[in-house]
Order: sequence, then C-alpha cells, then structure tokens
Amino acid sequence: MGSFQGVVTTGIYCLPPCPGRPRAENVITFSSAAGAEAAGFRACHRCRPYRGDRKPASASQLVCRAIDLIAGGALDDGDEVELAARLAVSERHLRRMFHQQVGATPDQLARSRRAHFARRLLDDTDLSVTDIAFAAGFGSLRQFNRVMVAIFRATPSELRKRRRRADRLVADGGLALRVPVAEGTNIERRLAQLAQTAIAGVESATPTCYRRTIVMDGDPGVIEIYSATTDAVRLVVHVPHIEGLIHLVSRVQRLLAGQPWDPFEDDIRGIVGSDVLDDLVTAYGTPMGGLRQFGLFYLFPTPAALATADTSALDAVGAQASLVN
Repeated sequence: MGSFQGVVTTGIYCLPPCPGRPRAENVITFSSAAGAEAAGFRACHRCRPYRGDRKPASASQLVCRAIDLIAGGALDDGDEVELAARLAVSERHLRRMFHQQVGATPDQLARSRRAHFARRLLDDTDLSVTDIAFAAGFGSLRQFNRVMVAIFRATPSELRKRRRRADRLVADGGLALRVPVAEGTNIERRLAQLAQTAIAGVESATPTCYRRTIVMDGDPGVIEIYSATTDAVRLVVHVPHIEGLIHLVSRVQRLLAGQPWDPFEDDIRGIVGSDVLDDLVTAYGTPMGGLRQFGLFYLFPTPAALATADTSALDAVGAQASLVN
C-alpha cells in the first residue's frame, strides 16, 4: 500500500520515493492514482506510477470488494447502479465511500485501470494500438485514444515512442507481459505453494515457473508465470484472442495473492485427494493437444461434466453428489 503525491507546481503525480524532490508545501497526497488523475494530475515519466497496481491503503471492506469486482469487469457492460446493487448498498453511498477512500468514482477508477494496463502493454509489447485498446477493455479505438490523452496527455502512438529500451519483452510463441503483484507478496513462496498442489495434466510447476491450462471467453489457452522481480512477475499467455486480456491478468494477480484460480475447482480440491483428483481430470477433463512440451494435457472438468459423471470407479472422498454440490 502507499500514497501518491501530486505536485501542484508541475501537475504531475508520483509514487514515492521518486527521483524528483518537490518542496513539501507544493505536494498534495492522494490515496490512489485514479484520485490523482481525477484531480487533474498526470503520471510522472520518471517513477512511472502506472506500472504498479496498488489499492488505497485504508480502503474499507466494501470499497475493496468493489475494486475487486471492477477488476473482474463489473463496469465493462454494467454501470455504477448495478455495481452498488451487487454490494447491497445505494449508488449514492458507494460513490460517497469511493470519494472518501479512493478520491475518484468507481467509473473513474475503472477508466484509470484500463488506461494503466494499456500503457504497460504499450511499453512491454509490440501489439498494435488497436489490439491494445481491446485487450485493455476499451469499447472502441476512439474511446481508447480519448482516455489516454485525458490521463497521460499524449496519444497511444506518442506514448509508445517514449518507452524505454529495457521495457520491451520478447516471447517465442506467446505474448509476454510484466505483471505487478500486491505489496508483501512473496513470489517464490507462492510459486512453491502452487507447485506442491499442482494437478497433473492441468498444471505444471518448477521453483521459478508455474503453468496451467485456462479458458478465456470460452476458448482454451495456457498461461506461464515466471519469477521476475520482488514486485512483479513475467506472464506469458498463449490465447487465441486478446480481447479482455486485462481481466485474465487480474485473475493472475489474485492467484499470486493466494486466491484460487477458480472457485469450483477449489471446491473439488477440498473434497477429493490428490491421486483421485488426477484420475478425475484424466477421465472427465477436456483434452488439449499440442501442449506436451508444457507438461499439460487437459482443461479442468466443468461442473456440467462432473454432474453427469459416473464416479463409482474412483476412490473419491464422498459420493458423486458431493462432487457437484
């Protein structure tokens, strides 16, 4: 966690510690990057605060829950009224809480997250501007350009020209991204935990790399997570399309923070033993060809597949009904 500093004499906000040293009387503190942007400040080119991903330091449980829903795409097709309803509060109350704790509305936070994700893609990848717009969750190229100019005071093409040579990531056979993780995350320890609980055929892991099969908008794919720095991982994604990539990255961040990849999969893990789980995947998982080099062969079984499965031959803990309830 941490605060952001807006410098009133330059109109720039920074993430301390920044090489720039403004006078204390010229500094305004914000709890979030979105709050600084809503107040009219733009991101510093030196410390590049958009490359991190921090929640407000003192956010309440309600606001944290709302931020998680926004990260999952709650405002992509819905609005603040629907978001408030999911949280069982009024829109007015939700906006008031965001104003107090974030310094921006939920819509402004969602816009800031999309813009920051897009800026990282402009830095790290060679994806086209159009591809980046849709990967970051923007509805159109025009909207993308308008938001980037509003937040960064430059067009996407101009921003790409400013990227540093060391930023560009190159991957053979996949799209490589640098993904920031939550403060306090021990990446090596988390990768070790994932290796210990890996499901054969669905996941494979080493002390420095975790791989798993995924489904993205109905289509299968693979992700690879590599230890990179103390505050970021190197993610390589192998997917047939990148629309909505921002939400896949959010799931990776939640996984690294200790949350399960999928609630249903996590429930099944808690019911059956590891040996039985491997058999369950082999019998009812969806086969995926061409992934032998990754040590991966299946998608995890769907609820529908297990609902009709004959598990009598499996040495499961509990009856078939327990698997799907």
